[in-house]
Amino acid sequence: MGRIGDVFKELKLKKRKALITYITIGDPDIFVSKEIIWQLIESGADIIELGVPFSDPTADGPVIQAASQRALKAGINLFDILDLVREIREVSQIPIILFGYYNPFFVYGPKEFSKRVKEAGVDGLLVVDLPYEEADELKKYTDERNMDFIFLLAPTSDENRLKLICQKARGFLYYISMTGVTGSQLSLSQYMKEDINRIKAHTDLPVVIGFGISTPEQAHYMGGFSDGVVVGSAFVQIIEKNQDSPELPKKIGEFTAQLRKVL
Repeated sequence: MGRIGDVFKELKLKKRKALITYITIGDPDIFVSKEIIWQLIESGADIIELGVPFSDPTADGPVIQAASQRALKAGINLFDILDLVREIREVSQIPIILFGYYNPFFVYGPKEFSKRVKEAGVDGLLVVDLPYEEADELKKYTDERNMDFIFLLAPTSDENRLKLICQKARGFLYYISMTGVTGSQLSLSQYMKEDINRIKAHTDLPVVIGFGISTPEQAHYMGGFSDGVVVGSAFVQIIEKNQDSPELPKKIGEFTAQLRKVL
């Protein structure tokens, strides 16, 4: 069991739910990203998703699309992100997941990419546009290095697909709360509870919910029947609105603490 599994095991013993936070690295620049990550760690995040900027983030809404553009404009690249992971590892063992799109990883080479990210200290990958049917070309290398390849499940996933994904999953399963892009308006409804129970019938892995969670109230509700929540666009919005303010890290820390409290 790696860092991700250890965290979920510890949270279960404490009867707490996981707070997984997402930011786009390099937005507005790499130095601010570092300050934000320290605030996330100190304020109660359990797992951190580091978004790898991409020119065509099709699964993301306008908020994260804009963040990717700002990061790319600032010149951020994969090597910068891996250097940042190494810096984090000097002071923290918090689980780290790289969230991104397959093209930059494929261009680098799946085998070499997996080797480099593992050496840097990454614990898992979430490749949003690499479906279950095509995942093995990268997953076979992450499995060799004991990294968790995180799969997405949607409200539209049928029983057969759900079962197949659960058999291959590692770390945790990421349930998309809606058929839309990140940052969409979330409607709290009964079907989510039913879907989480349906997933849990096929796996002992933790199941977390993401996409559209933007308030402590929503996080509290989702945490009531899942093993944790992923909050991304809400953090990116804080960054966008305060990117020129010295108060930005403090605001990130305050929001993180609010989410941690309700979970």
